[in-house]
Amino acid sequence: MVDPVTVEILRNAFAAVAQEMNATLYRSAFSPIIYEMKDCSVGLFTARAELLGQAPGLPIFLGALDEAVRVVHEHMAPRGVAEGDVYAINDPYLTGSHLNDVTVVSPVFFDGDLVGFTASKAHWLDVGGKDAGVSVDTTEIYQEGLRFGPIRLVHRGEFQLDLLDILTRNSRLPRSLLGDLQAQIAACRTGERRYRGLLRRYGRTTVEAASELIFEQAERADREVIAAIPDGTYTADGYLDGDGVSPDPIYVRVAVTVQGSDLHIDLTGSSPQRPGCTNCGYAQTLSAARLAYKFLINPHQPPTGGHFRALSVTAPPGSIFAAREPAACLYYAPHLGLMIELVLRALSDALPGRVPAGQPSDQMNFMVAGRLPDGQVFITGEASAVGWGALPDDDGVNAVVNYMAGDLKNLPVEVEEAKYPLRVTRRALDPDSGGPGRFRGGLALVKEYLPTAPGCRLVLWLERTVTPAWGAAGGLPGRTARCVIDPGGPRERVLYKANHLPLEPGVVVRCTTAGGGGYGPPWERDAQRVLDDLLDGYISREAAEAVYGVCVRGNEVDEDATRQLRERMRRRAEEDRR
Repeated sequence: MVDPVTVEILRNAFAAVAQEMNATLYRSAFSPIIYEMKDCSVGLFTARAELLGQAPGLPIFLGALDEAVRVVHEHMAPRGVAEGDVYAINDPYLTGSHLNDVTVVSPVFFDGDLVGFTASKAHWLDVGGKDAGVSVDTTEIYQEGLRFGPIRLVHRGEFQLDLLDILTRNSRLPRSLLGDLQAQIAACRTGERRYRGLLRRYGRTTVEAASELIFEQAERADREVIAAIPDGTYTADGYLDGDGVSPDPIYVRVAVTVQGSDLHIDLTGSSPQRPGCTNCGYAQTLSAARLAYKFLINPHQPPTGGHFRALSVTAPPGSIFAAREPAACLYYAPHLGLMIELVLRALSDALPGRVPAGQPSDQMNFMVAGRLPDGQVFITGEASAVGWGALPDDDGVNAVVNYMAGDLKNLPVEVEEAKYPLRVTRRALDPDSGGPGRFRGGLALVKEYLPTAPGCRLVLWLERTVTPAWGAAGGLPGRTARCVIDPGGPRERVLYKANHLPLEPGVVVRCTTAGGGGYGPPWERDAQRVLDDLLDGYISREAAEAVYGVCVRGNEVDEDATRQLRERMRRRAEEDRR
């Protein structure tokens, strides 16, 4: 038995170890996508690959890290796992996401025994492939870059130089690749030292017993919440625009079954793997399912190895959620984001007042690649902010990263302009983009780029332009995303997806993300809040009257005209329902 005080000390100590690992990675990385945007995650695990501590990072990696640790250990154990070893893996069919996301794993030894693992996962800007950085028009995994299963990069503290040579020779950015890899290794080494320190201070028996208690407490807390949900099967379905190669929409179907204290997510019936790059391995699907689960089941408790024991997930082999070779996997996130949204939507009636309106649930990637004047390749990496869906009792948040990205940051304008031949001429909220409702959906982001040198190319993927973020309880959907080249100019055109499209210097690129859905009928929104939104520039005067039913004269609400207009809107809605 371990006393409760020691259990709590160790619970927080595990989280502190992960946070220090994260800080080491941020401060050591070479690429802005890691040290500025924080496109990475780290974790501390038991010898059975059970999560002890995970720092804020990308929640979409919530389940993929421990799966990567398991795969590495199973593959390497017959050869012998040694102290000082470091392993790496990026195979999407084993770890879930795209080739650019590389997981680095190191075993933790104490008194000669294997007692745990540390792991870090980060986005490498270029791992080869047919285009610099990423290619969103791929049809096979082989076009997307260098793919490797579990490899031993460091053996008993000695770098395997032949493997490092292969990695760097296959990247257009070898220096950044090597620097980011070293940063990931440094993060893992930090975790090793700190975990061994806990074992020395408290004793291995105490630490392992406390870990088991933490897992048991987490499982018990989850099962209590699930048991309170009415038993049954809850379903929802939806569509994505397409896969970048075929215009056919991508179908996603979710069935959530609650039985006692168990919760099962079944994705049977969803689209088979697609010819384009919107596919992923099962590990990433499991990770996204855990994220949807965590939003609803004890969301305020940090995840541990005990939190998902009540969850099971079915994804048919050969589907977009469990793709098989040689399926392209570069853009693995859109269908996962929609799946998360559908899980929430399916359970909205069973959990009244706990599920928000929809959000775009996509990264809204617009990136630029090219060459600097000295001939060096550059690649920006950016997942842009979106509007979140409104809550049952409050407005959605304006211009923040989607559910899956978590702690991901916007790339600072100062960094973009200092490192790349780009000038950012505008960065603002998009008026009227949030779905109208009693509580308004969050607003989208508008960002304008101006290339300042020849040779720049645009990589673009804007999703859910056909099926926007839905409203809830009578709320309206948010506005969809769009990208306009040369807005207002003679060569103006609207795009949603593009792969390394040439950009001329001086031609403006205006990218606008999508807004969140509204919650409740718009005419029930407090008139003063509508006026505040108007004065803040969040909505237009036309929307205030036509959508919210608020008549504004000057900077004041005309209460009599508003009352009459809203009564007409209510009657019209009742007639439509009949």
